[in-house]
Amino acid sequence: MSFNLTSSGAIISKCGANVNSNIVASGAILSKWCDQAEAQLSTITRKDWVADYSLVGANFKGILDDVTSDMVAIKAVTYDMSGYTSKEEAQTILDVLRDNMIRCIEVLRDDKYKEVMV
Repeated sequence: MSFNLTSSGAIISKCGANVNSNIVASGAILSKWCDQAEAQLSTITRKDWVADYSLVGANFKGILDDVTSDMVAIKAVTYDMSGYTSKEEAQTILDVLRDNMIRCIEVLRDDKYKEVMV
């Protein structure tokens, strides 16, 4: 059931060039984290985005992709920060991902936006 709202490519691209190569190569780890992120997003927003994905308008699918890939990329970056040039580099990536994730979740929690999406 993985990768319903995003893709492994979207996740990896958000992690930066120095992400752990085992994470990039491991479909199983990303798949598991993606399942968790999709469940978390649906729970937080009180909407089953995976079940209702086919009902979501094409112009709105991008936000689901964006927030889900952010959620998984955060896990991937924190899995092993040793490949980054510094802790500050990894932290900056995490901060950008977190800020965007929070913005997206705020929108997706609001019923007035959910109504126009499906």
